[in-house]
Amino acid sequence: MAEKDEPMVVDGGNGRTCEWEGRWNHIKKFLERSGPFTHPDFEPSTEALSGFRNIHVVDMDTIDVSNLNRQFLFRPKDVGRPKADVAADFINNRIPGCCVVPYPFERNTLQFHIIVSGLDSVVARRWMNGMLLSLLVYEDGVLNPSSIIPLIDGGTEGFKGNARVILPGMTACIDCTLELYPPQINFPMCTIASMPRLPEHCIEYVRILLWPKETPFGGVALDGDDPEHIQWVYQRSLERATEFGITGVTYRLTQGVVKRIIPAVASTNAVIAAACATEVFKIASSAYIPLNNYMVFNDVDGLYTYTFEAERKEKCSACSQVPLDLHFSPCSKLQEVLDHLTECASLQMKSPAITACPDEIRQLYKLLSVALIEQRTRQNLSKTLKELGLTDRQELAIADVTTPQTMLFRLCFTS
Repeated sequence: MAEKDEPMVVDGGNGRTCEWEGRWNHIKKFLERSGPFTHPDFEPSTEALSGFRNIHVVDMDTIDVSNLNRQFLFRPKDVGRPKADVAADFINNRIPGCCVVPYPFERNTLQFHIIVSGLDSVVARRWMNGMLLSLLVYEDGVLNPSSIIPLIDGGTEGFKGNARVILPGMTACIDCTLELYPPQINFPMCTIASMPRLPEHCIEYVRILLWPKETPFGGVALDGDDPEHIQWVYQRSLERATEFGITGVTYRLTQGVVKRIIPAVASTNAVIAAACATEVFKIASSAYIPLNNYMVFNDVDGLYTYTFEAERKEKCSACSQVPLDLHFSPCSKLQEVLDHLTECASLQMKSPAITACPDEIRQLYKLLSVALIEQRTRQNLSKTLKELGLTDRQELAIADVTTPQTMLFRLCFTS
């Protein structure tokens, strides 16, 4: 990410002399001459520069041994250190003129020209998406282009990956394509408890049922990053697997199930990282037209990739700028509305707080985060919308952990 309070320069800025003849020849071929794929507004020049002088890395996680097989910047000696610090040190020492600033804590998005995300959850992606949408400025209903901060998003799952370019307010955002993300796999409780068939079933049995029942380690919550906790779950899972004649329970699988780890392959990560870096180069230099706007990569059997334009959803809850309609009968209960918000594929909320507005602002329900409010509003879930005094075309403001913005919905009564 490049600092926004300085010009987006891309020279070798810190005075280190570690150059060699022809070091930047490959970049000059892109920036100093035209070609069939260059941007119509691009003017080749020897003045064109390559790469950023200032890059900021935000990662609040620390390095685990399991990271070493898929990350190129980390070494065994780095285990336990903040990922952002190690990545910054490695790149600063390797590439002359590069100034990478690490942030092993949350960082505000306001001061960057371009944001590249490699997040590990849909919730985190939606939050970033919502933050960038909240920064957009509209003048008489027209989007001010200078308020757009491009988002380059990359993700991998085993031998599959994707990269996409999002121009908030202009192209499809994360929530526009929410149905593309596969739902998290959950095993039926009856299978876990009575008829396990897979090693994952055995691990989930220990995680969900045995851990709270036996309360090891003094009854503390299960910590997926604590080796002693994982070892305990692993041993108990192995015992259950043996009881039912199931093979395949390993320490690595146990940690993966407990932490919901998605398998990662270094080669896939490298391809997607390169794709994201290429898109940043295009946007920063204006040399080429950016990806439009979704690239899919698969190397399970050979190599296969294609691109397509994900279309912006006219009634996207995040970026459409209009309240979305919720169709319910006046006799429907508030619980049904809550269920719709969490189960609908295009919404997938996690802990929605529902407020009636705009004339009379009333908190209808707030889930868990504030226990007192949740207890006070829980009774509303069993009431009908009519009993709650809600009317046709009533607006509902809904807040959720998936976005920093409050989303507006319009209640439309059905007969």
